[in-house]
Amino acid sequence: MKNVMIALALAAWTVPLHGAVLPPTHVLPALPYAVEALEPAIDAETMRIHHGRHHKAYVDNLNAALTTRSDLAKLPIESLLARASTLPSAIRNNRGGHWNHSLFWEVMAPPNQGGAPSPALLAAITRDFVSLAAFQAEFSRAATSRFGSGWAWLVVQDGRLKITSTPNQDNPLMDVVEIKGTPILGVDVWEHAYYLKYQNRRADYLKAWWQVVNWNEVNRRYAKTSKASK
Repeated sequence: MKNVMIALALAAWTVPLHGAVLPPTHVLPALPYAVEALEPAIDAETMRIHHGRHHKAYVDNLNAALTTRSDLAKLPIESLLARASTLPSAIRNNRGGHWNHSLFWEVMAPPNQGGAPSPALLAAITRDFVSLAAFQAEFSRAATSRFGSGWAWLVVQDGRLKITSTPNQDNPLMDVVEIKGTPILGVDVWEHAYYLKYQNRRADYLKAWWQVVNWNEVNRRYAKTSKASK
């Protein structure tokens, strides 16, 4: 048992040849479900490539970029994102990609297992978008109309819900975006998120994606932002 604990401790830290100990490296989170669990909305091969290759590449590239910037490696995630305009592009893009995808996996769940908006969230949606259906239509428009690669988001800003989209791997926590806020729902509209199954039919992907939204997780994130604002 002692040897196992030592091995785990060594695996969590990177020790350069000169002997200094660097902060723990970022790691690829495991999917909270099997790769085939989101079918038929999202196929297993897309999930396998998206998580195991694309997200892993962001993690690996971020760790590589941080080896020469130990000052940035020590910053909390939110602090790092909040100063995106000052970051080297390799850190900004890969840190954003890592954070965005980590949220993306969590706000999805197998069909019929994601629950529904909580009374509190539904009330906020109705207040800010008239109805759940109207919100979903506006969110889908934001995702469909994002030119090129990027994301669409539902964020909490000063207690209100707002819909926004960002290019590439930017997100609403960064200081470079037009609408800032705390993301509670996000959808990836890079082509690698849907092209194997839907080709260029992004609208069809988004229509199917609503079937696997994990409202239970969205509710949790909304409740957390509400609690923090009190």
